Amino acid sequence: MNGTNGNGTNENGTTGTNDSGATGNGTAEARSTEQHAATAADVLIVGAGPTGLLLAGDLAAAGIRVTVLEKRPAKISNLTRAFGVHARTLEVLDARGLADELIPTGRQLTQLRLFSSLSLDLATLPSRFPYLLSTPQYEVEKLLHRRTTEHGVTFVHDAEVTGLRQDADGVTVEVRGRDGASATYRAPYVVGTDGVRSAVREALGQPFPGQSVISSIVLADVQLESEPELTVAVNSGQDAFGFMIPFGDGYWRVGGWNRERAEIPDDAPTSLDELRDIIRRAFGSDFGMHDERWISRFHSDERQVPQYRTGRVFLAGDAAHTHSPAGGQGMNTGLQDANNLGWKLAAVLDGRAPDSLLDTYQDERHPVGSAVLRSSGMIVRLAMAHNPAQLAARWLAAKVINNAPPVSRKAIGQITGIGYAYEAPRGSHALVGRRAEDGRLSDGTRLYEALRAGQFVLVGPKETPLPAELERLVGEGCVRAEWENGDAGAAVLVRPDGYVAWAQG
Repeated sequence: MNGTNGNGTNENGTTGTNDSGATGNGTAEARSTEQHAATAADVLIVGAGPTGLLLAGDLAAAGIRVTVLEKRPAKISNLTRAFGVHARTLEVLDARGLADELIPTGRQLTQLRLFSSLSLDLATLPSRFPYLLSTPQYEVEKLLHRRTTEHGVTFVHDAEVTGLRQDADGVTVEVRGRDGASATYRAPYVVGTDGVRSAVREALGQPFPGQSVISSIVLADVQLESEPELTVAVNSGQDAFGFMIPFGDGYWRVGGWNRERAEIPDDAPTSLDELRDIIRRAFGSDFGMHDERWISRFHSDERQVPQYRTGRVFLAGDAAHTHSPAGGQGMNTGLQDANNLGWKLAAVLDGRAPDSLLDTYQDERHPVGSAVLRSSGMIVRLAMAHNPAQLAARWLAAKVINNAPPVSRKAIGQITGIGYAYEAPRGSHALVGRRAEDGRLSDGTRLYEALRAGQFVLVGPKETPLPAELERLVGEGCVRAEWENGDAGAAVLVRPDGYVAWAQG
């Protein structure tokens, strides 16, 4: 299944979400497995990182009963490796009324500068958010967690998944508490958003093929005595590469790699002096870095599961794909996974779509995950270039991207997520499967404000009819609107995740 049908209508864009509002008492329920009692849930989500939180909030807002199982205690960490929110993710958050609140927590960066010779100008993005928002992951998590609380999501902390079995009617998940006590949870569907070492993926027996790309990357949040230009910068020199990203709180995310220390294991101690040496090699200065609030060493893999769906169980975020941090695409890609899967699960559980709709999650998101692995992998390999042939290839790549606008737009579109589109059948309208650009509506609001209802949005003249096969699947909650300029342009049906399902004109 390619996610579309033969008449130009996106089959995975033909259903909406329930507008029945939140479930429960409007507050999140947090407890440990020691206090376990049978909990009715339509979806169990394993993992309370950004991907799991976005998905849980979307489902609960659609009236779906959600329980989140989390191995960690009930606390959001203030330490994080994710450092940026790209334009497409900001659009997704805008469609949930969260973007404007997140923006003041970080810095808006319009330039990505790679290897001194390559510069990507994000200010040209066709988006309300033509920049990278440099902000810690925990700021994103705070907003998403608050949203789950508002919609009554149940959280179970100190719950380590130890087993999983599924049958024709649902999935049973076995967990162990911190004190060793066991418990079971059951729901029609389970989603593993539990990271690179996913217990859900292991319980499914899903392979995680790929390779280790680079070892012994040193990463820290530091303050600088002499701040460089406010941009995302990646540079290399003297058998080392480094990257620097400013946050909005006086700290910079600084990391790097030294070829001479490339085989040091992750658990080997590191220090600010080691990072200073790497950055001096890469940039010619360590910028007087001091007062690290945390520092660590890690390695980077490129891996992806073959199937994002196994029966009634789904994988999303780092549980489904992992790659180098180059380009800052990791958290963003996981949030896009959740954006795609949530409304589909809601539509199936609400009875307005067949279970086969859920197959389109694999069809649409697996290719994007593969593309992210390629693009982030290319950046890190160019950064590691050291022999004359590799350096020449890097120079040529920079020259082509800098001087060929179509190539530059494609590179920017991939890194920011703006450029990804889902496959549409031959003969479809050109907009089908593409991200819907924001626009003004006749009532003075914007398209992405209309999407905050969690429903499909049909924008066009009042008399615009939907194809008969879409009406039931879209549901009665479809939001109808008109463009600010009246009949000009195409009539479009926009899915709850902001992609075009159908268009005419």
